[in-house]
Amino acid sequence: MNGCFNKLLKIDLNTQSFSHEMIPQDMMQDSLGGKGLGIRLLFQENPAGVDALSPENTFIITVGPVTGTAMWGQNRFAVFTKSPATGGFGESYCGGTLAPKIKGCGVDAIVIKGQSKTLTFLVIDKDGVRFEDATAFKGMQTFETEKQILDRSPKGAGAMVIGPAGENLVRFACIKSDRWRSLGRGGMGAVLGSKNVKGISFYGSEKCSIAHPNLMKQVVREIAAEGKNSPATRNYRTLGTPMQVAVTNTMNCFPTRYWQSGHFDQWENLSADYMQKNFEITSRGCPPCFLKCTKKSTVRKGRHAGLEIEGPEYETIYALGGLNELDSLEEVAWLNYLCDQLGIDTMSAGNISAFAIEAYKAGKIDFEIDYNQPDKMAELFGLVANCEGIGELFAEGIRSASAKLSLEDMAIHVKGLEPAGFEPRVLKGMGLSYATSARGACHLRGTFYKAELSGQMDKNQIKGKAELMVDYEDRATLFDCLILCRFYRDFILWDKLQMLVEATTGDHFTIDELRKKANRITQLTREFNAREGLGASEDKLPKPFFKKNRQGAFISGSELKTMIDEYNLLRNHQ
Repeated sequence: MNGCFNKLLKIDLNTQSFSHEMIPQDMMQDSLGGKGLGIRLLFQENPAGVDALSPENTFIITVGPVTGTAMWGQNRFAVFTKSPATGGFGESYCGGTLAPKIKGCGVDAIVIKGQSKTLTFLVIDKDGVRFEDATAFKGMQTFETEKQILDRSPKGAGAMVIGPAGENLVRFACIKSDRWRSLGRGGMGAVLGSKNVKGISFYGSEKCSIAHPNLMKQVVREIAAEGKNSPATRNYRTLGTPMQVAVTNTMNCFPTRYWQSGHFDQWENLSADYMQKNFEITSRGCPPCFLKCTKKSTVRKGRHAGLEIEGPEYETIYALGGLNELDSLEEVAWLNYLCDQLGIDTMSAGNISAFAIEAYKAGKIDFEIDYNQPDKMAELFGLVANCEGIGELFAEGIRSASAKLSLEDMAIHVKGLEPAGFEPRVLKGMGLSYATSARGACHLRGTFYKAELSGQMDKNQIKGKAELMVDYEDRATLFDCLILCRFYRDFILWDKLQMLVEATTGDHFTIDELRKKANRITQLTREFNAREGLGASEDKLPKPFFKKNRQGAFISGSELKTMIDEYNLLRNHQ
């Protein structure tokens, strides 16, 4: 298939060997690469019921047909595995500069199996894999690890690495790249840690042809003409994702005080306006990109003056800030920095610390912690990353920790993954999205908060909501096959998506055919979960969401059932 090499790299860590295999043409055309290829390989390579942290669990890296082209928002890659956070389908995506270097190795996917006898890092290029000793990096934080691995790799290489949390098999450990970029959700870092892989570097400049370069140029021009000066683009360039803090608080859907409220009285201290006024900000993006949503930030004042990070992004602000009633963006930025260095997902970390506060108040733990205590949060995160003291309990994730503390009815998660920063008692379509997402309570599989926050669909509407969500989700699934940045969703609608697939692969599919492909990929992720014991009965929301929060908002069981029934009907009959 054009846009791809039709080639797979298989790595066996047990024997420190590798092989290249051709991917059948029909498999590439059916999957379109990226997510579609990832779920098929996961089904093919993973034994049913395998422990997520066992050597037999497969770690899969994919790129897409548009990776390395001139397309806007193409600089992304994906990882697939059985998630140690949920025990089901695990997927994560990452931007930055690494994706073209992975594809430059001349492959569409990399499958890693087994376990190295000692801590190892891999160096991958077009010729294959070098297995290098990483025992000197044991316990090293992510920034220094990435530097050390790149110093030992070809000039111009890029890398993904884990921190102490990944080595210690924390079930929400992440993988870092370009210092600040994250494969964040689902415990991807723990899977690499379980394989004794500290990091992987990639160096390559191989190219594959696309089918219709002139059509690709046309699509790129049309998207730029529509998008470069749009209000959405101006907001991303200026404010970035923290602009959501004002929007969600205005609509009372900013999760606060461990999901007890949808409004934080001190929200302005966490807002994009505060960030613009009190941090030094430089906007930048993944090349090629005109949105430039990423903010390189330097703290100007206070005890963290001079601290530099990328971000903090909205989801980090909600989790570390709102859920913990932390009223200082400077402190959120510092905790963001600590989590990145330790290699833990900021969203899960913020949910865990807020849950720990409630557990302490309930007399279930003796680790003294309260709201708006950043130093105690930092202490807890260090204990978690190193599996020490109370951190050993929380390193197992929210589902396990809440069960051991007999606080299951308080714990907020779906399938073991905590939700994003959108209150489903207000944005009820997000309740549907959280409940049905194969990777757990995820906002990115459809980004349906966009439809409800913008007023495209009434947030309280129940009947008919699933139809629009399926449309959002199908388009997002194809984004993840190609692989494209979510934030181009306003500029790459179905007609442009159809043109882009044809320009890249040479295959002309009708929009209906593309919808059916997307539906099949989504259904495969659900079938994988069912195989692993996460069937339809796990498509549910945590009990607190069925009770009123402090603003009186709630979602009823009948509302959720109506939406799920409609969703399943649509999914099963596409």
